[in-house]
Amino acid sequence: MDLTIFETFLPHDDRHAALAFYRDTLGFEVRNEVEYGGLHWITVGPPDQPGTSIVLYPPGSTPGVTDDERRVITEMMAKGTYAIINLATKDLDGVFERLQAGDADVVQEPTEQPYGRRDCAVRDPAGNLLRVNEIR
Repeated sequence: MDLTIFETFLPHDDRHAALAFYRDTLGFEVRNEVEYGGLHWITVGPPDQPGTSIVLYPPGSTPGVTDDERRVITEMMAKGTYAIINLATKDLDGVFERLQAGDADVVQEPTEQPYGRRDCAVRDPAGNLLRVNEIR
């Protein structure tokens, strides 16, 4: 079987804040933006990895989601427990400096973990947790 990760979805609740974080702070390129009914789906990804993307989507737009479920999603996003993504870099300290300069919500500074990784963690403007692992 030959599979690759093509897209993953992360919720956003503010188009402008999402673009500022993923494009301006992380340096991802915007590959597509679709507007429908005032809602925006934004596809971003690392410029040197055209086959891997993150789709930032409005979570309340998912068909079949009830008002109660939307409320729970909003609460979970605010706490940072709704969505998580792990990224990797050879320059963890440089990435962390860039995240701090971009006013990212720092959850954990670069730390040597007991399970053998060095990483840091931040939240994006929607509350999604991003862990950045150092590649050694």
